Amino acid sequence: MANISSRWLACTAALTLGASSLFGQESKALIDALVKKGILSDDDAKQLVAEISKTEAATEVSTSNDKILKKLTLTGRIQVQYDGLSTSVDGASANPASTEQFLLRRVYIGAKAEFGDGLSGTINYDFANSSFDAAFMEWKQSDQLIIDAGFRKAPLGLEEWVTSSGNLRAIERSPATRYFVESNNGRRLGAGSYRTGLYASGSDSGFTYTFAVTDPQRDEFSSLNGNSDPGVQGSGTASTNKMAVWGNLGYGGKFEGGSYKAGVSSGFLPDQGGPGATIGQGNGITVYDAYGVVTVGGLDVEAEYLSAEDHHGVSATRDAKPSGYWIQPAYRVGQWEAVMRYSNVNSDGRGVNISDGTRSAPSGGTMDKMSEWYVGGNWYIISNDVKLQLGYIHSESKDTLTGAAAKAKADGVRSQMQINF
Repeated sequence: MANISSRWLACTAALTLGASSLFGQESKALIDALVKKGILSDDDAKQLVAEISKTEAATEVSTSNDKILKKLTLTGRIQVQYDGLSTSVDGASANPASTEQFLLRRVYIGAKAEFGDGLSGTINYDFANSSFDAAFMEWKQSDQLIIDAGFRKAPLGLEEWVTSSGNLRAIERSPATRYFVESNNGRRLGAGSYRTGLYASGSDSGFTYTFAVTDPQRDEFSSLNGNSDPGVQGSGTASTNKMAVWGNLGYGGKFEGGSYKAGVSSGFLPDQGGPGATIGQGNGITVYDAYGVVTVGGLDVEAEYLSAEDHHGVSATRDAKPSGYWIQPAYRVGQWEAVMRYSNVNSDGRGVNISDGTRSAPSGGTMDKMSEWYVGGNWYIISNDVKLQLGYIHSESKDTLTGAAAKAKADGVRSQMQINF
């Protein structure tokens, strides 16, 4: 019994001394006193000295820049999904193979280092996709003026720019958003999301703004990633040498029992337009966006409209002016929330595939228009940090690019478990 007690006292002493990061005359005197009183043996004392030395060494490593580094915050997000989706094409002799899979949608590990005087650095990396989500340096002069230099999302849209992936009520972003911002595959525009550049933002009395000058191409990978994308390292080519410009203006406030916010944004991407996936031929894209959110009690209604002017987006003789919108009402009671969203895309002759807008859906062929219904529910187990989401999806694409009648449909379920820390 005495031996057990001595061990507990030894552990307590180690924790106490280690927590205070002291190993000098006072620490040595306390250990000597414990040995003299018979509470610690000589071997216990040696082990204790070794443990304290390790703790002190570790503390020195983590605080070696304590005169510069004021605060270090670590963050993370894990999202595990199940997708069960099938696509049927009218008139086809055989339909594409359905999607039935579990996947790690996102595995974010992030860190923010604050140095004082408004200076900080942020890194967020997605190990599930081997890509960056953010990597920038920041100087905050005040709430009215914040300057970021590095890699982050361009200031375009409610669902892409304003709303974090951890706060999406419908699990995935809408087909309208995906068609406009996801990478150019010959149909989607690639006119949003991740960019490297300079950002200026601020807020005052409900007003918010963000302006940016960035590389024109969308890419979040650390290298070429096995394709022609220049990656975040950048490269000097005819398709990437002209800067893109962005702007976002918003206003929000509260009223009795609720709140609201609204905004508009736009971007000009030189050399990123043209037919198919061909870029760098002097064809630019101008993209526009308007959005609004109203919350009253447990009811939240969100809506967004996007449009673009894609120079020679269909062919060398025809521009494309695609458009899209989505509307999403949601109602929450306690830990439970019901969600419904409708989204629509009109490619204006450029083309859209069900797989372009509904993530993980099997291909339904290139059509001119697309729509999607999502109906689901969310269980906020521990606020937004631990939640379970489940939803049913019905998507349709129709009309070939030549004007002939055609249709494809995708149906299925998507679920997601999320943990934020």
